Amino acid sequence: MKKEIIVAGFGGQGVLSMGKILAYAGLMDDLEVSWMPSYGPEQRGGTANVTVVLSDSPISSPVLDTYDTAVILNQQSLDKFESKVKPGGVLIYDPYGIHQKPTRQDISVVPVEAMEAAIELKSSKIYNMIILGALLKVNPVVGVESVMRGLKKALPERHHHLLPANRDAILKGMSLVADDSL
Repeated sequence: MKKEIIVAGFGGQGVLSMGKILAYAGLMDDLEVSWMPSYGPEQRGGTANVTVVLSDSPISSPVLDTYDTAVILNQQSLDKFESKVKPGGVLIYDPYGIHQKPTRQDISVVPVEAMEAAIELKSSKIYNMIILGALLKVNPVVGVESVMRGLKKALPERHHHLLPANRDAILKGMSLVADDSL
């Protein structure tokens, strides 16, 4: 098993954190892991993406041209990465802020209303965990418990009281994916 995933959006959406947590979860599940962030000089508002490779065998290179799964959080990232999803792969996207929907017919396209869910839950800070939950429903490469252990490792101890809210957000994200889109 080897899964090559890219998460792309604007800085401030939790893109890099989501990749880091996914990578930690892979380590918790004794997988080989590669985590490679990429971002512009701006801290918020600039483009950001992270490539995560999870495998049960050694990973030869973290540098990828195509991906099994792309998680897309803005139009600029959709324009850049839609063509880089492997045929038969999956593109997960939040329609919020996407003006031109994905057009590929040779991949599974899964819309996830994550921004609406974050607003409904009254917390924009859990947006990335909602998206991560959707990713785990579509592509259960690691378990929720491993993600929670990875999240505990990634979060400073002073934020550990937020772990239950993050678990709820992951479960909410999983519930947003229609079973017929899998």
